[in-house]
Amino acid sequence: MKRGVNPARKPAPGAFLMHFRATDVKYWAMRDSMFAHWLALVAGWLCLAWVSPVVADEPPRRPRARELGIVIGTLPTGPLNAITDVPGVRVGHVTLQEGVHLNTGVTAILPHAGNLFQERVPAAVFVGNGFGKLLGVTQVEELGELETPVLLTGTLSVWKAADAMVDWMLRQPGMEAVRSINPVVGETNDGFLSDIRARPIRAEHVVQALETAQGGPVAEGTVGAGTGTTAFGFKGGIGTSSRQLPREQGGYVVGVLVQSNFGGDLTVAGVRVEPELPRLPPAANPGGDGSIMIIVATDAPLSARNLRRLAARTMAGLARTGSSLSNGSGDYALAFSTAEECRRRQGGTPRGGVALPNEAMSPLFRAAADATEEAVLNSLFRATTVTGHRGVARALPVESLRGVEVRHR
Repeated sequence: MKRGVNPARKPAPGAFLMHFRATDVKYWAMRDSMFAHWLALVAGWLCLAWVSPVVADEPPRRPRARELGIVIGTLPTGPLNAITDVPGVRVGHVTLQEGVHLNTGVTAILPHAGNLFQERVPAAVFVGNGFGKLLGVTQVEELGELETPVLLTGTLSVWKAADAMVDWMLRQPGMEAVRSINPVVGETNDGFLSDIRARPIRAEHVVQALETAQGGPVAEGTVGAGTGTTAFGFKGGIGTSSRQLPREQGGYVVGVLVQSNFGGDLTVAGVRVEPELPRLPPAANPGGDGSIMIIVATDAPLSARNLRRLAARTMAGLARTGSSLSNGSGDYALAFSTAEECRRRQGGTPRGGVALPNEAMSPLFRAAADATEEAVLNSLFRATTVTGHRGVARALPVESLRGVEVRHR
C-alpha cells in the first residue's frame, strides 16, 4: 500500500474514464469534484514522502582502534587521525553492493584541489611484493611525480577505472591540447565477496568518486574500494590514520590510507590476538595471499627519492600487524608530498634547495610506520560482516580486543 492513499476512497478502475465520456451537467460537476479529490490525494502523498522518507536502518557504528584503548606509537595524531589531516588532501568513495554477487567500489585520493596534471606533486612508489596491477607505476618511478588522482578498486576493474579517469581529466578546463596522461590506479582482489569477473565499475562511478572527494572525516571499513576485501580471515576494507611531528621537528603531518586485503597472523599493538578472540566458525579466505594498497600523504617538502624512502617504511607498520608479504600478495606503497614549494607547475621555473635533507627523515619514517599500522587496524575494526559471492567475511569481534595493549603491557 502506498503511503497517504486511502483505499476506501480510491475510485474504481475505469471510473474516471467513464465519467470523462459523459456529457451532462452532472458529469462536469462530478468530474471537477473527483479531479480535485485526486489532486489532493497526490499532493498529500508527495508531501508525506518528502517529509518522511523511508530510510534503511544503518548498522551500529563500529569503533576505531583508539576508541578501544589501543594506541600505536607515541607520536600524536592529527585532529581527524586520517589522511585528510594533510592539508589539501581529499578522499571520495563509491560503494557498489547488490545482493551477494557485487560487493566492490572505487576510492579516489586527490592530493590537492587544483588540476593535478598542470600542478603535479612529487611522488614515489615502493613495492614490498609485486603480485599486483598498479597501473602507471613506471612513469611515477621515472619522473618522480604524480599527474592524476590515485584510484583504488578491484583487480579486474583497474583498466575501466583508468579509462574513465583519463576521460574525466581530458574534460577539465585547460586540458584541450593534452595528448598523454599517466593514470595511477591500484587494486586488491575482492573476488571472494564480489563477482570480480562481472567488472561492474562504470565511468559514472569513477566520476562520482572524483567529484565528491572532500576533506574532513574519512569513511572506513566496508566502503569504496574496501567493500569486498578481507584481511587476516576477517572483513577488511578502507582504513586511515595520521601522525603529527612536534614543532621542533617541523610540525609536518603524515597521513596514510590503506585498502587491506591480505593474510597472516593478526597482531594488535604487538600482541598476537587469536587467543583473545572467542571461538568462531572457520574464517573467510584465511590464507596469507592477498594484497594491500598503502597511500601516504605528507606536507613535508620531500624529493621523490626521499618519498620512496618514506613509502618503504610503511612496510614496517604492515609487518607489525602480522603480514608476511606472501608470494601471492601485492604490497604497494605510494607516497606524495603536497608541499607548495615542491610542486611541478607546467611552464614554471624549476626550484631548488627546498626539499628536506636526509637527516630530517627519521621522524617522518616513524610517523609513516605507526600510521600504517593503525590504518590497517582501523580498516578491520570499522568493517562490517558481508555475505558475498563465495562466502561470508565476518567482522572482527573488536570488543574482545578492548584494552588488549594495556592488558599485555
